[in-house]
Amino acid sequence: MINLALVRQGSTAMVKILHLSDIHLGSGLSHGRLNPETGLNTRLEDFITALQRCIDRALAEPVDAVLFAGDAFPDATPPPFIQQALAQQFCRLSAAQIPTVLLVGNHDQHAQGQGGASLSIYRTLGVPAVVVGDRLETHHIETRGGDLQVVTLPWLTRSTLLTRPDTEGLSMAQINDLLLDRLAVALEGEIRGLQPHLPTVLLAHAMVDRATYGAERFLAASRGFTIPIGLLARPCFDYVALGHVHRHQVLCQHPLMIYPGSIERVDFSEEKEEKGYLLVEVERGQARAEFCPLPGRPFKTLEVDLSAAADPQRALLAEIAAAEVEGAVVRCIYQLRPEQRQQLDLGALGSALERAHSYSLQARLSAPRREGRLSELDSDPQADPIRALETYLAHRQDLAPLAAAMVAAAATLIESQADGEVFKHRVDMPAPDPEDGEAAEQLRLL
Repeated sequence: MINLALVRQGSTAMVKILHLSDIHLGSGLSHGRLNPETGLNTRLEDFITALQRCIDRALAEPVDAVLFAGDAFPDATPPPFIQQALAQQFCRLSAAQIPTVLLVGNHDQHAQGQGGASLSIYRTLGVPAVVVGDRLETHHIETRGGDLQVVTLPWLTRSTLLTRPDTEGLSMAQINDLLLDRLAVALEGEIRGLQPHLPTVLLAHAMVDRATYGAERFLAASRGFTIPIGLLARPCFDYVALGHVHRHQVLCQHPLMIYPGSIERVDFSEEKEEKGYLLVEVERGQARAEFCPLPGRPFKTLEVDLSAAADPQRALLAEIAAAEVEGAVVRCIYQLRPEQRQQLDLGALGSALERAHSYSLQARLSAPRREGRLSELDSDPQADPIRALETYLAHRQDLAPLAAAMVAAAATLIESQADGEVFKHRVDMPAPDPEDGEAAEQLRLL
């Protein structure tokens, strides 16, 4: 448990919350395969299972409320069967009369905030006990553990807070300063309307400047802005429930401010990240949180350098046999020389990886070795060109079959281009065959 010292007296109700974020239902399907029994992609089933485990825990406790911090899907227009899979889980909470707040994240918005959000359908249908947070707003929620205030801060874009005339003639730095000023004013308006005796949670889908980011920072590039932690770490909030960053992390203790992270790995950038959700106890003046790991699908990267291996097939099979790939999404990256490619049996490698859930084989060819400058040539800048060529060819074993013809061709070329001066270098080698096209091409490349 992560403890927050009591900073205000007179605590009354204690509300137990399940805080989860970044479900991304429908992501990462390229890492799965078709399940013939269900007709669904196995990675979609992984994400559904992870969400189901979260809801199972909420019902088993039971918690007083569930706070979802945004990004239900990879985009705002998921296929109907994926929407249905999400709704089946959240409707379990509604049936159990557990209040649920669904915050709108950047992936849930249409066209950067214009045209509504995919989660708005829950409000349109009037799903009992479900609140959609698609604007900066304070929600008074009655729970079995007592009343709770939740301030929703969805993903904000520049167009949410500024109009085009507002930004004319301003630099990017000035625009960001103006955005933060507008947000601070709007947030202060909500804070002034809070009831001071009630436990209060800020539920925000945002990039906070103290967070350790992953791939989500680049996915949202140019669409949002980074919020200073000081703008959110206010004494009026007993707990700040964050979403958007996929890596679980605690940003602040006063008030307790946490990203639970995503509930499943989206790709290999999250290979080493633990996935899960949070159980939080909130009172007026304190909050405690417990991170609950989920047994997500493991991702495993095998990197093997085969360029020096006498038998690259055997070496790679040995690495695969020693690795823990059972049930994992595996990428096998192997480096080898171009001439080694024919020594690999991809079918046999695939058979060795059948224990994995899915796999990919990625070859990386070693670049041809580049020779450095020859010290023998540097020592004598006036060296005879033919002797210099001979010295160079002596260090190029790959050109040995062509060396004699190339030196003879060079001598002929030099003699023919001497301006009235006969180049008197004796070459005790046969003249090049005029039909030897490979020798001529090698000479041209030199």
